[in-house]
Amino acid sequence: MTARTIFGLLVAGLVLAALAALPFFAGPYAVTLMIGMTGYVVLATAWGLFSGPTRYVSLATVAFLGIGAYTVGVFSETLPYPLVLFVAAMIGLAVALVVGLSTLRLAGVYFVIFTFGLAELIRQLVTWYEVNVTGTLGRYIFLPVTPEGIYWQLLALAAATFLFSWGIGRTRWGLALKVIGDDEVVASHCGIDITKLKLALFAVSAVIITLVGAIQAPRWTYIEPSIVFNPTISFLTLIMALLGGADRLWGPLLGAVPLFLLFEWLSANFPNHYPIILGLVFIAIVFLLPKGVLAAVESRLRKGGAR
Repeated sequence: MTARTIFGLLVAGLVLAALAALPFFAGPYAVTLMIGMTGYVVLATAWGLFSGPTRYVSLATVAFLGIGAYTVGVFSETLPYPLVLFVAAMIGLAVALVVGLSTLRLAGVYFVIFTFGLAELIRQLVTWYEVNVTGTLGRYIFLPVTPEGIYWQLLALAAATFLFSWGIGRTRWGLALKVIGDDEVVASHCGIDITKLKLALFAVSAVIITLVGAIQAPRWTYIEPSIVFNPTISFLTLIMALLGGADRLWGPLLGAVPLFLLFEWLSANFPNHYPIILGLVFIAIVFLLPKGVLAAVESRLRKGGAR
């Protein structure tokens, strides 16, 4: 491990410690804001973990988020909270493996359409079950988890996600993923087990997203399909990851923080025009920064150096 790496880890540790201490000095509103921001940072980073190197655009984010939230809603009264989180992660893993084995041979627009349809299918199934079997539509969640506790759990999950992403990028699997993203035909000729590698990364990403939903469920208190399976969450996650650069370690973070703050302000001040503005932001990012902010900055620096 180089001195530069050690220095970077020390700086990251200090920043993490400062963020963890924030609830001791900030008010309730700031803690609530940080919960939302940290949640989207994890979602965008987990999305980029799979979609960044493979270039598979997934809209299934909200499907796994909702699975995590509803798992807490179903088992919160019968199982200890840590065990509920474990069950949620296992359910998310099982669904990811089934979906991955069925769809990861698809590519391009077919994979996008399938993942969007998956989220809608799960939402409709949960709605049907709640209305026809339980006789209700939503569930109340009463757990002795404070907002500070939710924030610390999300912060720990964010740190673990960044560490995993950083670690895999330094292994031969990270190199293999870059080859897959560039050209799957070349990757297959190099002897890379494309399906197995994509499936493993998709499963890890799905488990992380499921845990975000499970951890945030006590914050919502009341959940129903229209809340936890809202497709806007998938599009927000996608926009955030693309803005910073989904194929960069810090890209999703650089996209999630400013866009979350922007969207919070827009939803509070322009609630009737929020969906329109969201669509315009998405179009602007795709046209102006197709590879993200970090890639644009690197390109400008290279051009400046060439001069």
